[in-house]
Amino acid sequence: MDLREKIGPPVEAAEPSSNGQAPGTAADGPIVETGAGAGRTVKDHRRTLLSSPHPYPGRLIAVEGIDGSGKSTQVKLLERWLRARGYPVHFTEWNSSRLVRNSMRRGKRRNLLTPSTFSLLHAVDFADRFIYQILPPLRAGMIVLADRYVYTAFARDVARGVHPDWVRGVYRFAPRPDLTFFFRVPIDVSLERLLAGRAKLKYYEAGMDLGLSTDLVESFRLFQGRVLEIYDQLAEEFDLRVIDASHDIAGQQKVVRRMTGEILREYDRQRARNHHGNSAAAR
Repeated sequence: MDLREKIGPPVEAAEPSSNGQAPGTAADGPIVETGAGAGRTVKDHRRTLLSSPHPYPGRLIAVEGIDGSGKSTQVKLLERWLRARGYPVHFTEWNSSRLVRNSMRRGKRRNLLTPSTFSLLHAVDFADRFIYQILPPLRAGMIVLADRYVYTAFARDVARGVHPDWVRGVYRFAPRPDLTFFFRVPIDVSLERLLAGRAKLKYYEAGMDLGLSTDLVESFRLFQGRVLEIYDQLAEEFDLRVIDASHDIAGQQKVVRRMTGEILREYDRQRARNHHGNSAAAR
């Protein structure tokens, strides 16, 4: 079964520009606004599957946030908590597909990635993981935990100057999660956390490829500030549940578990009905 059979009708592909780059990038003329209005000109038809609940028996829970927000710690704690309570859980994370891992690593090492190629490689990563790591467990009735989802592309790629219509068109096959947490943290807090754990910031997480500043820390502030600004807009548009990630880990996790429990109520009832039906059929 190929991709089209699994996720529905094909997406209308955008025409590449004359120089082969993705439409809406710097080479096509004016770049999309990356300040306060970034991401707000997206056409309604681009929302597609993200605008309505998915039809699968499982549950999809995603976590989002800028680098250093602590989201990965929180989703790992949530995974442990769910497994301890007997839930069938599958975990997947951004940029982990074997299809693009080596290409991404090589491109980063040699500083070869343009905003559009960066965007496309992440899209390939997501499509591969969606087909093999997200869709099957959702269909099997499992809980899928995603450390980053399409909102990461909506925020980062647009912050790099890729047109939001084009980015959303690439991901238009993606179903809406049942719950998405946005761990919001001030830039200074994220910086402090990252630098406490390693010697220096990474080139691309600091947005050094954009030429915002020759200083690594200042470039990080500027780039991640753009990303955070767009995340705030996405939180309103897609009803992301905002968690104050500057609070202590235990306090955040308490809120995460409460919200997760709320969206699992119907899931628990369905599991109970299925268990009862299977028990009756076995008699």
